[in-house]
Amino acid sequence: MREVGGLGVHLARAVAEGVLDGPAVYGAGAILSTTGGHGDLHSLPLDWMRDFSGRDGLLRLADGPEECARAAREQLRRGARLIKVCASGGVLSEIDDPIHQQFTAAELRAIVEVAGLAERAVAAHCHGKPGIMAALRAGVRTIEHGTYLDDECCDAMRETGAILVPTRTIIEDMLAFRTAVPDYAMAKLDAIADIHAQAVTRAYEHGVTIAMGTDIALTGPGRPNAWGQNGSEPGYLVKLGMSPLEAIEAATASGPLTLGPQAPRSGQLAEGYDADVIALDADPLADIGVLADPARITAVWTGGRQVKGAA
Repeated sequence: MREVGGLGVHLARAVAEGVLDGPAVYGAGAILSTTGGHGDLHSLPLDWMRDFSGRDGLLRLADGPEECARAAREQLRRGARLIKVCASGGVLSEIDDPIHQQFTAAELRAIVEVAGLAERAVAAHCHGKPGIMAALRAGVRTIEHGTYLDDECCDAMRETGAILVPTRTIIEDMLAFRTAVPDYAMAKLDAIADIHAQAVTRAYEHGVTIAMGTDIALTGPGRPNAWGQNGSEPGYLVKLGMSPLEAIEAATASGPLTLGPQAPRSGQLAEGYDADVIALDADPLADIGVLADPARITAVWTGGRQVKGAA
């Protein structure tokens, strides 16, 4: 599991030490954001945010190349296996525009350079084209969302080997649970939802490598956008043009590629790869929707050890 900002660096240790069963977790630590950017909580006093971002939490504000380098090193100190940056505005942040680039080219290069010294990839939250192109020029590994991808962006992604992680699940969930979404965010989402769908299809048709991700952030029964629904993403990818087998490949063989040098040998049924396997009660090539229902997953193995469905 690639966890792109949050508590994954701590959960990874608990799983690795055998405290609890779970997937191998590759956490990013705090999300790096400019002041006023997508990772800033705009309604709070800035002093509060600066204090919060210095506490090894979920968000880290950083401005200028030196501070960006320091922020990236802080996440490496926490055990981050990748670095996450907000290269454009977003939907759930209150006052920024999803189209606008946020980190400067020099700031992005500093983050990518520091990550690269430690053999870590950088994942870039990007909606708008300016941020996408700046992130690609800086050397990021993945573009998360990619809402305003055009032909030039697709060509650049193919040339650099960057991977698109569309995260269609978060968009579909927010559309389905409109009353749970702030009005300002819903206005942004309504403006980009169809554009995002077209961008994913365009990337697929241009041969951009696509990997599965969901942007799921919550946990608990009955909540929208909660863990346990991750398997819905392949179904959305199929609706946007992929075959069921290609969508499964995006979730398995292509998933580890998002981690660059940290990628585990997982996601394939091949010699020398970890036996990370699920069993289903139906054929997902005939009905990709079975992956969206945890009850249809009858058994799970992690590293060859069965953790679900054991007698």
